[in-house]
Amino acid sequence: MSSPPKQTTTEADLGAVVEAIRDRERFLVTTHENPDGDALGSLLATHLALRSLGKDSVMFLAGPAPLPGEYRFLALGDLQRDLPADASERTLVAVDCANESRIGADPAVLHLSPFTLNIDHHHDNSRFGDVDLVDAEASSTGELLRGVFAELGIELTPELAEPLYTALVTDTGRFQYANTTPKALRLAAELVEAGADVHKVFQDVYENVQFAKLKLLARALERAQVYEGGRLVVSYLLRNDFAEVGAVEPYSEGIIDFLRAVEGADMAAMIREPPRGGSPARRVSLRASHDEIDVSAIARASGGGGHRQAAGFSSDASIEEITNFLRREFVAAAGAPAAG
Repeated sequence: MSSPPKQTTTEADLGAVVEAIRDRERFLVTTHENPDGDALGSLLATHLALRSLGKDSVMFLAGPAPLPGEYRFLALGDLQRDLPADASERTLVAVDCANESRIGADPAVLHLSPFTLNIDHHHDNSRFGDVDLVDAEASSTGELLRGVFAELGIELTPELAEPLYTALVTDTGRFQYANTTPKALRLAAELVEAGADVHKVFQDVYENVQFAKLKLLARALERAQVYEGGRLVVSYLLRNDFAEVGAVEPYSEGIIDFLRAVEGADMAAMIREPPRGGSPARRVSLRASHDEIDVSAIARASGGGGHRQAAGFSSDASIEEITNFLRREFVAAAGAPAAG
């Protein structure tokens, strides 16, 4: 008689996450700083799922930075920006966080909570949880969460399907990035069948651009420079740019995708000075046009991280120093001949 198939690591971790949720009653759900669609969609979906199970759930994201305007349609009215007084009594659920330093603007919450669930799809996740469900093959954290919810027997309502669809569609670049797998497309169909409004999500996320964001984009495009024979594109935004055009920090999200789309570009970098000042002085976003360049390795060299094709880091170095660093790392990663 043949033996039953052995569980994969991911299947075992999924079971551990499900068991932990079933056994606990009070949760604090959070995600990474400067949240994107996968982060916010996963945050809300987890909160709604826990509430549907009768659990006591609080959504938390530290810091004063406003949320990206394109995600205003998500039902995030219950999101708390100050740590709740009973945080030390709640199980922490960190979604879409590659490492503990990116948990909101206050990684100290990790040490306050008695137990941590880490659910993520970044391949360089530091496994900081008491239970880690990390699958780099997943298109998004939203895709992973769908598996968790299915195991918990949670009904896929329209209210739950929409944030999951938001997580999926944004992290796959509207189903155009290399992480758009057959599984991701099947999940999209399931979420649409469950009531996710595809047209609404598309309009709110991609066709609802603030005028100040367009002016910020214009400045970034004006400053864009190509290096290494056009294979590397780098631009930057200064702190006073935000004030002068009336933009807030989240408005800079997505600008890098215009740089990556430049003909012949293998990698793009966007350097920005956060308008609120303080430290770090600059944040750097990296994108690769194909899987042969691992920008997360470049980001890790400066204390950051992310995906192979989308990553970032922070630095107090000057824009010129960061640009020179990126040129060296790009040459090393891409095998490009150094250009003057």
